[in-house]
Amino acid sequence: MSIPAAIVWFRNDLRLADNPTFAAACERGSVVPVFIVQTDENKHWSRGGASCWWLSQSLRSLDTDLRSRGGRLFVLKGGAGRKLIEAASASGADTVCWTERWEPELSAFDRMVQDELESVGLRVEVFNSHLLADPARLVNLSGSAYRVFTPFYNACLEIISPAPPKPAPEVVRLPDSLPESFSVDEIASFSGFIPSNHTDCWTPGEKGALEKISKFIDSAARYADARDRPDLDLTSRLSPHLHFGEISVSQVWHEVSMLRSRDESAAEGCSAFLRQLCWREFGYYLLHHFPETTERPLRPEFEKFPWADDSESFNLWCNGLTGYPLVDAGMRELKHTGWMHNRVRLAAASFLVKDLLIPWQQGARWFWDMLVDADLANNTLGWQWTAGCGADAAPYFRIFNPVLQGMKFDPDGDYVRRWVPELARMPAEWIHRPFDAPLSVLMDSGLDLGKTYPMPVVDHSFARERALAAFSRIRQR
Repeated sequence: MSIPAAIVWFRNDLRLADNPTFAAACERGSVVPVFIVQTDENKHWSRGGASCWWLSQSLRSLDTDLRSRGGRLFVLKGGAGRKLIEAASASGADTVCWTERWEPELSAFDRMVQDELESVGLRVEVFNSHLLADPARLVNLSGSAYRVFTPFYNACLEIISPAPPKPAPEVVRLPDSLPESFSVDEIASFSGFIPSNHTDCWTPGEKGALEKISKFIDSAARYADARDRPDLDLTSRLSPHLHFGEISVSQVWHEVSMLRSRDESAAEGCSAFLRQLCWREFGYYLLHHFPETTERPLRPEFEKFPWADDSESFNLWCNGLTGYPLVDAGMRELKHTGWMHNRVRLAAASFLVKDLLIPWQQGARWFWDMLVDADLANNTLGWQWTAGCGADAAPYFRIFNPVLQGMKFDPDGDYVRRWVPELARMPAEWIHRPFDAPLSVLMDSGLDLGKTYPMPVVDHSFARERALAAFSRIRQR
């Protein structure tokens, strides 16, 4: 007697190795790998353009990997519950498996789909491989959610012990009867899946993720000292691969931990990187416990902050034309690659909310649309941290000086020269503050301030005092 097939609903776990959801389905016997193109699961935070591009490429990679093992990816379009029921009926499947999602709206949607499937007699199996720890398990001594990272991090270290990663199944068996499917190549033609092209910068998919972790392992010894340097390619760039689950966070943790144990020279860099993985966990933890923070500040006093309505300055920021080279370089890197170095993200975000007093929600929405690693939990955490209105937020008086940030973390100006070619001939001494450079330097560099490169949209010293005064007023209230 044959065992009924199991459907695997792929969403945030687009890989075959170390994927407990896929492994469990394969162990049962025949499996139906499914991806569903739908518009009803996340009305407030539908995928941005860069994220859609990455997803379409990653699904192609997943389909290729499945076909190399005898399977394929079935692409369905429509309501998730109805399509899964139809696929189960067509294939004879009695079980639907998926990896848990932690974003509040998506989590609620999944529960609704589960109820729909169980109402017609289908079994649902849900696995957690997107995070290292269940957010509901971690509370402080008073039973409340952590709001500061360091105690959360210490609590994580006590419970995180991922098992060694498991290889992908060698064979994928499809049932005799199969559901109808769109071609994976058709995904790009569906509404919402026509984004900018970043093929010259990235290799979406499990293969690309493995290449990234291998490259990082080779340079991890320098990570602690150099991770804040945007002019050096020494960060992991794993964020989009982790977001789409092309590599498991457990696998990354295991690889880096093993390196730390066998190479003393890499220990400091590995520890710093593992701490960053826990920062990722913290973002999901906060979103789980405080779901309103995608739109509203965690600290209620910030509801009254006197934000500016300044669409002109916002557009200059979006297009990398603020007159501050480090900020402009970051925003242009974002447009071209769908990614921005984290140190520059902090400087660019600080400039928007503290120099220009533009609401952090506008910046979060722009990043959401432009980033290939657009992740609701970590995007929210990063913007609220920078604005000073969230958990473990940067102190309100911490206002990054974009000139000093550039001089410290891009000391030779190489990062700025790459992304702001107007400044390519500027000496390192002046490249982060061309508005202060002597006329002779400007002439030698071929720079006509105000024409070939803009003057600053705002004076930082003035903007800093204005922001401090605004923060002081809401604190007094």
